[in-house]
Amino acid sequence: MGPEGKTLLNIIILGFGFMFMFTAFQTCGNIEVCHVANILKKKKNVFTCSMAIIYGVFSASNLIAPSVVAVIGPQLSMFFSGLVYSGYIAMFIHPYTWSFYTASVVVGIAAAILWTAQGNLLTINSTDATIGRNSGIFWALLQFSLFFGNMYIYFAWHGHVHISDKDRQTVFISLTVISLVGSFLFFLIQKPEPEATPSEASESLLQTESTESAPIIVATPGLGSQALDAFKKALQLSVTKEMLLLSISIAYTGLELTFYSGVYGTCIGAMTQFGNDAKSLIGLSGIFIGLGEILGGGVFGMLNKCNRFGRNPVVLLGLITHFVAFYLIFLNIASDAPIAPEEGTHLQAYITPSVEVALLCSFLLGLGDSCFNTQLLSIVGFMFREDSAPAFAVFKFVQSITAALAFFYSNYLLLHWQLLIMVVVGFLGTLSFFVAEWVVVSSRRDTDYDNI
Repeated sequence: MGPEGKTLLNIIILGFGFMFMFTAFQTCGNIEVCHVANILKKKKNVFTCSMAIIYGVFSASNLIAPSVVAVIGPQLSMFFSGLVYSGYIAMFIHPYTWSFYTASVVVGIAAAILWTAQGNLLTINSTDATIGRNSGIFWALLQFSLFFGNMYIYFAWHGHVHISDKDRQTVFISLTVISLVGSFLFFLIQKPEPEATPSEASESLLQTESTESAPIIVATPGLGSQALDAFKKALQLSVTKEMLLLSISIAYTGLELTFYSGVYGTCIGAMTQFGNDAKSLIGLSGIFIGLGEILGGGVFGMLNKCNRFGRNPVVLLGLITHFVAFYLIFLNIASDAPIAPEEGTHLQAYITPSVEVALLCSFLLGLGDSCFNTQLLSIVGFMFREDSAPAFAVFKFVQSITAALAFFYSNYLLLHWQLLIMVVVGFLGTLSFFVAEWVVVSSRRDTDYDNI
């Protein structure tokens, strides 16, 4: 297998590893939405408090994540982080309040290391010509986790309001095993072999011949030096013009990540007009979100059709898709749904509540999210190729801190205010992405940009 085939296989293995891990984690999250309060005998907002903790710690931990990846490497970083994810899921077999919040803190640290290592591996296994394709392949495989996890939730919960302790324990044992499978898949990733051009090969040969008899001693920096350099580089990248421009777009993905992964499912489950199956619709909504994510990752990444025009058209499509979804949600879902009590809301929005419209919005949320994320992964990996681990740490720092903020205010703000915040930030984020893309074009006109 040639170098290009090996790197493509690495991307596929990376995607499958994340798919297994997040099939377990996403399913765990969906069970938390409706059942963790009952399990722990706490208030309904215990789930959103936990997610706010996870994303808050996640954000802060991105400051140290590049150092960890620099010291132990991306492969081991992802493996050990995956073990922490598995431990978080296993905690729900016999959950306690103290273990629930402790696990939320620990998994937040692991998430920062995991996603920084993922960005680093994605970049070193890609070229300028393949970064867009590889981002799409990874994103599509990752988002199959939404499809499989929520498919299980829908059929397991259909017609049921509560699940027994025995069934819950069986589910979490199975999810723990699935997550562990994903973690061990990372060991199949091989070190990429860079292809040398003919001139580089001949130059290397001449150097070999001229230094044949002289041993070369290379001084390697210590682990502490590597960690410190990675930390400094992350701080430096965070204030560059390119990263500041992208930060608004990244912040938007954090807000809408919170919305589609936690808030919107809660809103659907709170709509008493959807009948007794409103809770099971959370799983069905997740399936449609996953379908939108997979379609977007495949079309705009793996097939690489739109890149001849740059990334801007894809991001603009994502914004339009989200705005349509937000408008339909505003018309279809009651404004107090995010903060409704356990028994749900009896209020009605501006149209008769429709399950079909709600599921269409789920699909549009997923499709728009894939448009933003595939292009952000692509442009960050392209612009910061030499410093991919610190760059993706900054990426996840911004995304996770806005996600944590959104989980916090989702307990207090009515739906229309949450939608308004996303509309404003999404519009500004799209404009700033356009400027960042134009910076790339103007600064790298001599590269084969049409193939990106």
